[in-house]
Amino acid sequence: MLRRRGFLAFAAAAASRSRIESVERSVVWDGEKNGFTWFHPRPCRVPDGLLMAVQDISGSDVFGPVHWSASADGGHGWSEPVPIPGLERRELPNGNEEAICDTVPQYHPATESVIFLGWNVYYKDDKLTLPNEQRWPVYVVRRADGSWTQRSKLDWDNPTAARIYGSNCSQRLTLPDGDVLIPLTYASYERTDRVVGTVLCGFDGERLAVKRTGNYLELGVKRGLLEPSITSFGDAFHMTIRAEDGRGYVSSSADGLDWGPIKPWTWDDSEPLEMSTTQQHWLTRPEALYLVYTRKTRENAEVMRWRSPLLTARVDPQSMTLIRETEAVLLPLRERDKSDLADAARLGNFHPVDISPEESLVLVGEARPNQDWRGDTLQARIRWRAAG
Repeated sequence: MLRRRGFLAFAAAAASRSRIESVERSVVWDGEKNGFTWFHPRPCRVPDGLLMAVQDISGSDVFGPVHWSASADGGHGWSEPVPIPGLERRELPNGNEEAICDTVPQYHPATESVIFLGWNVYYKDDKLTLPNEQRWPVYVVRRADGSWTQRSKLDWDNPTAARIYGSNCSQRLTLPDGDVLIPLTYASYERTDRVVGTVLCGFDGERLAVKRTGNYLELGVKRGLLEPSITSFGDAFHMTIRAEDGRGYVSSSADGLDWGPIKPWTWDDSEPLEMSTTQQHWLTRPEALYLVYTRKTRENAEVMRWRSPLLTARVDPQSMTLIRETEAVLLPLRERDKSDLADAARLGNFHPVDISPEESLVLVGEARPNQDWRGDTLQARIRWRAAG
């Protein structure tokens, strides 16, 4: 059985902290000043601070090269983004360009390296092409000395994933023995919808290799199940899943590979959350589990896919429901958006990181297509207080 452990060693100090004391909001990068949005900001903890992947966006799913940025002071200041070698755009013989997007970094303690894992995407004349085939996970590794490996493909010989497979925007887990548990969305040529599941990979500091494959979960509505993220809490693993039927879904597992049936996210009174094809992510505290998400509220009915405000609520780990009274706004609808909600910034691509017993961060890049994609990169700093 795969067992839950983390490399963060502050569980004892944080044991009594489970409620939000305050949320401090800030602008990391000004999109109007830059002339573009630093999008997909996805941070992770490293021994000397924080490291994140970020890239610019110039159209719907049209991304520039992946960059990295670092913070040595808990996210109060971030360095100017620098391109990551190997995650640039590349011209293909057929005239298309191959780029990498949806990249999530994660520290690997056993090798003292950071795996930056995304997946490929194709453009023709700077427009998205081949959106649903010939796509697979792509990664580079930042070694302990700061050097980078070459771009690699995560090979997976699975007929069920012959058409497409990816780990995009997905939270994954590094296990105590150094293996990496990776959630995937995938499909064969025989089906139009995607399924989700996990693979267990070995990692030698340079390359990932699939060792075991779990079962898959399905929901045959439109594109199916997308963008799975996993966490471990207590004695169980949990997966939260984007879907296209007006819901988000959750599944649990004892070993991280054999997943139980999906159930829609609901409040603790059984009322389901209304979501519109958008991702959710975990904010995992040593003593409490939170979900970060967007949903339909009273104020955002006109916002595209209800992708603002950005919210969080505590998860009841027994029922795997959200405790309604704990819901909090991390990043609200900004005042400049309230006069025209149809043109409001969308906050659907975000990433949380737990950084200390006292604080966690959630970062997001605003999607503003009607303003030439000149949106801000925003950060919510959650300060926790002792329960009781």
